[in-house]
Amino acid sequence: MKKLLALFLCLTAVSGLMQRDALADTDWPEGPAIQAESGILIDGRTGAVLYEKNADQAYYPASITKILTALIVIENSDLDDMITCSKEAIYNVEAKSSNAGLSEGDTLSVRDCLYALMVNSANEAANALAEHVAGSMDAFADMMNEKARELGCTNSHFANPSGLNNEDHYTTARDMALIAKAAFDNPEFVDINATTYYKLPPTKQDTEGLKMYAHHKMMLKSQSVYYPGIIGGKTGYTTLAGNTLVTAAERDGMRLITVILKGTTPAYYTDTSSLLDFGFKNFKNLNADDYKTSFYTVDNDLTILGIDTDREPYLILENNLVTVPKAADFADVTSSLIFDLSPSAPGNAAAGVEYKYGERTVGNAFLCINSSLVPESSASDSNSQPSASPATAAEADPGAVQPAAQEPSAESVPAAPEAPAGARSKAADATPKGNAFEGFTIPSIAWIIFFAIVGLGAVIGGLIALKIHLEKKEEAAQSVRREQRRQRLQDLGYSASDFDSLLQQKQSSYMAKRKKRGRFFNRRKQ
Repeated sequence: MKKLLALFLCLTAVSGLMQRDALADTDWPEGPAIQAESGILIDGRTGAVLYEKNADQAYYPASITKILTALIVIENSDLDDMITCSKEAIYNVEAKSSNAGLSEGDTLSVRDCLYALMVNSANEAANALAEHVAGSMDAFADMMNEKARELGCTNSHFANPSGLNNEDHYTTARDMALIAKAAFDNPEFVDINATTYYKLPPTKQDTEGLKMYAHHKMMLKSQSVYYPGIIGGKTGYTTLAGNTLVTAAERDGMRLITVILKGTTPAYYTDTSSLLDFGFKNFKNLNADDYKTSFYTVDNDLTILGIDTDREPYLILENNLVTVPKAADFADVTSSLIFDLSPSAPGNAAAGVEYKYGERTVGNAFLCINSSLVPESSASDSNSQPSASPATAAEADPGAVQPAAQEPSAESVPAAPEAPAGARSKAADATPKGNAFEGFTIPSIAWIIFFAIVGLGAVIGGLIALKIHLEKKEEAAQSVRREQRRQRLQDLGYSASDFDSLLQQKQSSYMAKRKKRGRFFNRRKQ
């Protein structure tokens, strides 16, 4: 109960933040008109979408694909490993496409190949890296699609590591922005992508080593389109994709990411510059911690897992930034707790916090257990507990998944009602002259009406059966989510029944406050 009360006090503080009404008096700034067919501007830390144009329309990405390729390689390999280029890697590229002059049998490090990939947009380097990580380019494409789904991409499909023309290789500005955000959150990727010059070691074709310069002209001070603050990006071009461009820039601690699809040259540089100017001029980041939204326990003598709760914050917020218009105030931001967390949430997360400005999501955070306060012995004891049997799980959480809580099979769906047997026999006895039945004749129209009613009943029965099927399916899905939550809470040292009880108390407290406030306003009206 001590653990329950402490967590209840923390979540009560959260509910106070949730109860604020949305002010959002300040209008959202209107963005520039870009020439490209599709584009988006997001905050690179909060993920807030600041501007979009056809952001969910699918286009060919061309070589900006290599951002996803590089991210996967960095996450799944040692950069000092050596790669020997295969014949397939060298020759499975389009003629005259971007390359680093590599030949079959050339041996380079993963790091060298990544620089060739990002600085010189080398397609054979992309193939060699894909084979090194996944064994084949097809297997690597599967990894690309899995990573995209993990990042929340919903309208993308990748077929190769380079971005060369393929009708099954496409993405959207929104999805590409999610990929770029994840990439620029990786320090190793930023180090490589920020490089404007790199020299490869000697190869068969270039015994002195190829000198490579970044293709993204906005990164080069010698170019007229140079933009101060750019930390990286990637260009792309094919005849089908047109010009594509991803750019990340930082200024005054704020990071912005732009994506341009189906653009033209040099307009895609102008579009990018206009979007970055718009973002830096009109928006700001606020740290929610600065506005007393940290969730601390009140001073008390309770202990949780052997730790005094008045010594340190027990629940802490991670990634607690929001992006709002410069004229806005934090009071314009509302928040809500999310308890059905995705598998990608931090392991110590108890809930998620979504921040909104009006209807726009302007930030996301995780409400996490302060792992520094949890003794290792407690964590190991929790992990050493045997898995609960179905019966035990049912006692701990009435909503936990049981073996019988499976999606109904086709056999369990009620069959559509059939016509009565008597009606079928009489229909079989029908003659063109009518149907005799105990001395009188039933007109044919009556049988038509009868069978129409029977048919209508079958349709209604089928709809009822479908409704029952969908309800059972949703119940099964809810049970799965509850079981996932139960397991997460068990890992954190809480039972699901304790957590359900806590939420009921929090809801009751909130409703009591609302009723009290309602009575107050009613008295004022009188």
